[in-house]
Formats: sequence, C-alpha cells, structure tokens
Amino acid sequence: MAIVIIAIVVLCGGFYLFIYNRLVRLVNYVREAWSGIDVQLKKRHDLIPLLVETVRAYASHERTLLEAITSLRTQGMSASSIKETETAEVGLSKALGKLFVVVENYPELKASQNFLELQRDISKVENDLQKARRYYNGTVRNYNILIEQFPSSLVAKIAGHRQKEFFDIGNESERSVPEFKI
Repeated sequence: MAIVIIAIVVLCGGFYLFIYNRLVRLVNYVREAWSGIDVQLKKRHDLIPLLVETVRAYASHERTLLEAITSLRTQGMSASSIKETETAEVGLSKALGKLFVVVENYPELKASQNFLELQRDISKVENDLQKARRYYNGTVRNYNILIEQFPSSLVAKIAGHRQKEFFDIGNESERSVPEFKI
C-alpha cells in the first residue's frame, strides 16, 4: 500500500515538473517572439524620420500628415503594452499608406533615389514585421492552449500562468501589409 502511494506521489510530481517545464519553455518562446516584433518595430521607427524629412523636402504642403506620422511613431515607441503598441502601429500603418498615396502627386519625389531606397527599406521591414507577428501569435497560441487544456491547466493555475495577448490588427483592411510602389 505504501509503495502504491509513493508511486502515485512520484507520478504526480513528475507530471507537475514535466508540465511546469513545458510552460517555462513556452513563456520563453513568447518572449523571444515578442523581441522579434520589437526589433522590426524599432527598424520601422528608425526609418520614419528619414522618410518624413525626405517627403518634407519635396512636399511641404503635407505638413499635417507628416506631423501625424511623427506623432504616431512617438506613440508606438512609448507604448507599454501589446494593446497600446497595436493601436499605435495600426495608426502608423494607415498614415504611411496615406503618405504613399499622396506621394503620387509629386513626380520629383517619386523619382528621388533616396525616397526609392526608403520605400524599399520600409517595404522589407513591413514584410519582416508580418513574419515576426505570425511567429509571435503562433507561440502565444501554443502557450494559451497548454494553459487551457486539462490537466496542464491545473499546473498553470498553481504556477500562476495567465493567457498572453495576441498581437493582432483589428479588421481585414488593416491586416494587409501596406503596398509601396517602387
């Protein structure tokens, strides 16, 4: 009888350790995935001032839009949560889309080598950001599934694990990567 009780305790302890270690591994994957998004957002934020200055040199009439882009960049850089980052980045993507539509009215700007290189760089960062977002959301999905499934949900609850937020963009029109014509 004592051997059976000891075996049950050992099995429960082993199960707890196994699930706990899986949770720790997934939390670290989520952190790593978020750092990938963070790197791409920083690259994007670093390109914005260069873009704004380039456009300002050719299209001084677009001051309001350029100020909005600068403001949204600042909001994105100072965001402290995933939801704040998401909101700022959605706004920034919309504003950049408007900017590239406005650029069509300035043939000299469209022909500028500096502007073309910035367009190419921003397009690459947008694509890399989309990949990083997919990876992050996949790791969050795996983590959330593990903490919701029984019996691992018991270990998650005991260890204080909570669901993570997805980095998602609100509606279908915002889900697409802005197209930049080169």
